[in-house]
Amino acid sequence: MALLKVKFNQKKRVKLAQGLWLMNWFSVFAGILVFSMGLFLKIELRKRSEVMDNSESHFVPNSLILMGILSCAFNGFAGKICYDSLDPAKFARWKPLLRPYLALCFLFNMLIFFVALICFLMRGSLESTLGQGLKNGMKFYRDTDTPGRCFMKKTIDMLQIEFKCCGNNGFKDWFEIQWISNRYLDFSSKEVKDRIKSNVDGRYLVDGVPFSCCNPSSPRPCIQYQVTNNSAHYSYDYQTEELNLWRRGCREALLHYYSSMMSSMGAVVLLVWLFEMSVMAGLRLLHTSLESIPNPEDPECESEGWILENNLKDTLKSALESLKKLGKFNQVEAEAEGAEGEEGGKTPAITTVS
Repeated sequence: MALLKVKFNQKKRVKLAQGLWLMNWFSVFAGILVFSMGLFLKIELRKRSEVMDNSESHFVPNSLILMGILSCAFNGFAGKICYDSLDPAKFARWKPLLRPYLALCFLFNMLIFFVALICFLMRGSLESTLGQGLKNGMKFYRDTDTPGRCFMKKTIDMLQIEFKCCGNNGFKDWFEIQWISNRYLDFSSKEVKDRIKSNVDGRYLVDGVPFSCCNPSSPRPCIQYQVTNNSAHYSYDYQTEELNLWRRGCREALLHYYSSMMSSMGAVVLLVWLFEMSVMAGLRLLHTSLESIPNPEDPECESEGWILENNLKDTLKSALESLKKLGKFNQVEAEAEGAEGEEGGKTPAITTVS
């Protein structure tokens, strides 16, 4: 028994073709939207590529851009088919292409669904990328005189100000690296010498943070040096005082920013996928209703349209059998080619009679 079998007359077929034509143009605009989202996400990721460890994060925007372009192409083509289906003479030239086109549409819709899932599942990969990238970026914060790294200080400072964050996981991350350039250290000072000698790597480590970690909303002037030294500041307790530094790490801030953006895009792509599936189902009904017209010379006669010629179980069963037959056919072909190769490799023995 056919799945979703519907009876059509001439009037219903015309209405279906017109409705599908309109839906396909809506799908073209949806494709433009998906393309625009991918482009926007790619630009946002490129803005902060210095604090990202690899280019894997660009898989999502690249996929969205590709899906947007394919959506415009597929739906533009489908719109043309629906428009020509109103004229039996014009539809005849598209008839042989409809079955493979619908198969391509099915694969395309599966790709859209896969991209939507990736938008929701990229959080783990993005977290590790940001964590390692920020860690490396903070190490290069002091290299203001090194070619290729001189921009890193500005990048990190602008990042911390814009996202109201400090360090990788928190402000204490700055205590573990030398973020002040040697150019601005007085090596004749006893304090500087003692600090450099106090660690095995010979780095100048302080319990301080860059100015960009300061919270301007705090009523107290920013305490960015000797953060953990209670005696260095009046009426100050490091353990209980609400610090006037951003407490959230930049990894968490950026992860929340990009994850929420990708989740929103994933929801939009899922809606586009549902719309594309409905368009494909409608196109299939139009295709079968036009194919099943008993008398092509009489367009007024009734016909039947369906999504699947058999029910879902029988369709899956026949598809599996077709795949098995195809596999067996390929195996037989390979064996035949191997046998021919063996026969060709044998050379006939030549005997000489003296």
